[in-house]
Amino acid sequence: MSHCILRIALDTPLHAVFDYRWVCDAASRPQIGQLALVPFGPREVVGIIVDVVDDTDVPLEKLKDALAVRTQLAPLSRQWLALAAFAAEYYQRPLGEVALPGVPKNLRVPTTVALDRAIKKLAKNDDLHDATPVGMPALNAAQQQAADAIGSAQGYAPTLLYGVTGSGKTEVYLQACAQVLARAPDGQILILVPEINLTPQLEANIRARFPGVMLATLHSSLSEGERMLHWLAAHEGKARIVLGTRLAILASLPRLQLIVIDEEHDPSYKQQEGLRYSARDLAIWRAWQLKIPVVLGSATPSLETWHHAQSGRYRRLELRERAVAQATLPAVKIVNLEHDKPKEGLSMQLKAALRQRLERGEQSLLFLNRRGYAPVISCDSCGWVSDCKRCTAFMVLHKGEHKLRCHHCSLEMRIPRHCPTCGNIDLQPLGRGTQRVEEGLQAMFPEARILRIDADSTRRKGSAQEAFDTVHRGDVDILIGTQMVAKGHDFKKLTLVGILNPDTALFSQDYRASERLFAQLMQVAGRAGRTAQTDGGSASEVLVQTRYPEHPLYGAVVNHDYDRFAGALLTERQQAGLPPYLYQAILRAEAPELAKALEFLQAARDCVPHDGITINDPIPMSMTRVHNVDRAQLLVESPSRPALQAFLKEWMARLREMKSRIKWSLEVDPVDI
Repeated sequence: MSHCILRIALDTPLHAVFDYRWVCDAASRPQIGQLALVPFGPREVVGIIVDVVDDTDVPLEKLKDALAVRTQLAPLSRQWLALAAFAAEYYQRPLGEVALPGVPKNLRVPTTVALDRAIKKLAKNDDLHDATPVGMPALNAAQQQAADAIGSAQGYAPTLLYGVTGSGKTEVYLQACAQVLARAPDGQILILVPEINLTPQLEANIRARFPGVMLATLHSSLSEGERMLHWLAAHEGKARIVLGTRLAILASLPRLQLIVIDEEHDPSYKQQEGLRYSARDLAIWRAWQLKIPVVLGSATPSLETWHHAQSGRYRRLELRERAVAQATLPAVKIVNLEHDKPKEGLSMQLKAALRQRLERGEQSLLFLNRRGYAPVISCDSCGWVSDCKRCTAFMVLHKGEHKLRCHHCSLEMRIPRHCPTCGNIDLQPLGRGTQRVEEGLQAMFPEARILRIDADSTRRKGSAQEAFDTVHRGDVDILIGTQMVAKGHDFKKLTLVGILNPDTALFSQDYRASERLFAQLMQVAGRAGRTAQTDGGSASEVLVQTRYPEHPLYGAVVNHDYDRFAGALLTERQQAGLPPYLYQAILRAEAPELAKALEFLQAARDCVPHDGITINDPIPMSMTRVHNVDRAQLLVESPSRPALQAFLKEWMARLREMKSRIKWSLEVDPVDI
């Protein structure tokens, strides 16, 4: 028997890989990609073997022995390890910090009890193999052309499926998947969706279409046991279709043949904590790595994707008409609030339209992307407002709970009986959230069945799907919701959408705000009129309440004109030197005092030469204080992605050497500035 050296990636903040001894012979030599249990300080932790060598620069007697290798689990593939290595290098993070969170938590504990149980359970369910689809509906000509183009694609083939809302993109995905599964008997397909509440409807469609195919789902609402079971099904190749949110891009899929990214424009694909990766971008790289097709679907593509399609880097397939015969895009109308003064947040025109739908037994949706009762309460006497003591934000009034709550740090307090400053007892809510709109509707339409869907009303596990099922059954007359209801849902009886208070996004300092607002309005408008209009039924319409009716963004929404709107924005971005014509990274710092954070960023700015790289001055973040911590940021820009990456690699090494007590983090390709 002899020793070999295991190089193991651990989830640690600075160093990525550590060497351990292992007693082995040729027959028992561990494999790259296996999980191993090792001592690390006072703890025992699980890491991933990234190399097996015969010697090391460290004296053998100074190395610790690995404790165990998880031989009952097939090794992670070299392609998967390469994906993790690319993400670590691109986003400037240690390898273990990227690779280990991609493995279920129950596989990263010292004991193997949960793993052994999951393997046995999975073996009992290994009876699904037939990939023959059932109930294949007929497609229109454009859908069929798109499905055939995707299903027959060979090699790396990035495709934008650009289709208006209701054009049947999901059916194109499913029929393209059927072609891929038929062509590749052991192949796997990954379908990504931006939000958890979009998975149940698509999961039901997949199970109904492919009853003989094992389906795995991966998202954060699963229990740790469920996640491990589904991850193992994908890792062992038994799950032919994997459906999930952004974390699913890091799933082990050894026989991957096709990646589908639904609603590719959605900012939810960008992780906002820890490793701030873009699941969409990693999916494109993974498809390139494996030489397989990748599909990006959207009615309002991101400007980056649209730019790639315009330049010919991506193939573009178009669905310009709705899939259901005689189902047309809703008529979008602008309601000028300077002329039609709102009462309880609703204009007379919108109230009349709601009344008409109630009389016809049709459904309506009111969209307001602000939960709670009111954004703030105030005192008319002295001007006091309910600001958060720990954040530069207001505390939102939640009337039903008799509380003020900060949506940034979760601080809660009872509603004061009088003004804390002057003692005035007449405190008033300012603005409207979904709860206040719901209260007003109940007074206006006492006979209506009203349902509110937002983060407050769907906290309990499974409650969001219960709420959507209620809408689909037709047991709701008026639905009020935030962005949770804006995309992906197919409400058959919905003929009216009212959009409340969209104007705030028009004046945001974020240059992406108009792009996001347009996408949001088009997506929520697309919930109306998705079935054929029946005799006597109402024509579907969307009413947008605004004080700026002449704004060109609203004109583009009225005309359903994404092409012209995107073209104008790209021209502006190019003239201003902004993405996708420029590449960015942001260094953020946190400290108890803002001056300390700015001081650190200034030192970081000056610590390395940066020829050809633009480093802007450090500034406070727009939300400067969160949970008693002040935050500042430093924007780094370059017209060359390779040049920016080379600089960041050198810069990060220097910053780690500084050993500052300031907490800092780097985000590459930021989506919020």
